[in-house]
Amino acid sequence: MATQDKIAVVGSGLIGRAWAIVFARAGMDVTLWDQFPQQTTQAMAFIADRLPELQANGLLSEEPATVLARIKPMPSLWDAVHAATHIQENGPERVEIKTAVFAELERAAQPHATIASSSSGIPASAFTEGLRTRERCLIAHPVNPPYLVPLVELCPAPWTDPAAVAATRALMERAGQVPATVKKEVDGFALNRLQGALLAEAFRLLADDVISPADLDALVKHGLGLRWSFMGPLETIDLNAPGGLADYCNRYGPLYAKMQEQMKPLDWDSALVDRLHDARRTELPANMQAVRQEWRDRRLMALLAHKASQPD
Repeated sequence: MATQDKIAVVGSGLIGRAWAIVFARAGMDVTLWDQFPQQTTQAMAFIADRLPELQANGLLSEEPATVLARIKPMPSLWDAVHAATHIQENGPERVEIKTAVFAELERAAQPHATIASSSSGIPASAFTEGLRTRERCLIAHPVNPPYLVPLVELCPAPWTDPAAVAATRALMERAGQVPATVKKEVDGFALNRLQGALLAEAFRLLADDVISPADLDALVKHGLGLRWSFMGPLETIDLNAPGGLADYCNRYGPLYAKMQEQMKPLDWDSALVDRLHDARRTELPANMQAVRQEWRDRRLMALLAHKASQPD
C-alpha cells in the first residue's frame, strides 16, 4: 500500500491525530509534530488504541502495527515538514497563530509542497496573504473525526493556484476521503453554513417553545438524518415528488417561502444557551461526556463499515 506521498501533520490534538490515521491507513508516511511534546505522546497512544478497533470493523486493510509504524513523531517543526509533499496544519483557530505558523511552514517546507489548514472557519486569505509562496496554500477542512467521516472541504484563497487545489483533491481521494471544493471564500465555508442553517432554525423553534430539546434531536436522529446519511438534500427532494426536483419545488415552494419569511435572525442569548445546556446536561451528565464521545465514534465506525459494504 505504500505511496510516494509524504505527509506532515502539524498539531497533534483531536484533528491532527485523526488526520495521521487517515493518511497512514492509506499507505502514506506521516510525520507528526506538536509544540507540546506530551500532546504528540498522547496522540500516538490514542492512534495505537484506535487502529485495532478500525481493523475489527473492517476499516483497516493492514495490521495495526504496520499502519502505526508509518507515523513518526518528530522533535521539531523543521524535522516534520522539510521532506513533506503535503502539510496539514491543525493549530488553534486564531488568525495570529496561523499567520505565524504558516510563515514558519513556508521557511521549512520544500517549494513544491502544498500547505493546507484544517481551519473550520478562518479563510486562508486571512493568514497567507503575506507569504512569498501563498499560491500553494489553501483550506482542507475535515469533519470531526476525519478518520470516520470522510468529507473534507477544499477552499482556496483568491491567490491559490488551481493546481494546488487539484493536487490536494487528488491526495484526499488517494487517502480515501471525499473532497468537496468550495469555489470561493465564504464565512464558514459550505458545510458549516448548512449546519448553521439547521442550528439557527433549531434554536428558533426551541426559543419559541415549539418543541422540547430531546424531541428536536429526535427529528434529525430518527428522521432527516437517516436519509442524509446516504443522500444529500437535493437528491432527497428529487426523490420525494413524482416529477423530481422541479415538481417538488412547484408543490412545496410556497410553503418554504412562507417559512423563510418567519426565519428571522435570532441571537443565541445567554438565557437560551443556558436553558439548552441544562437540558443537555440532564440528558447527559458532564462526567459522561467522554464516554458518549467514545460511543459516538464507535457508532460512526459501524455506520462507515455498513456504508462501505453497500452499493453507492
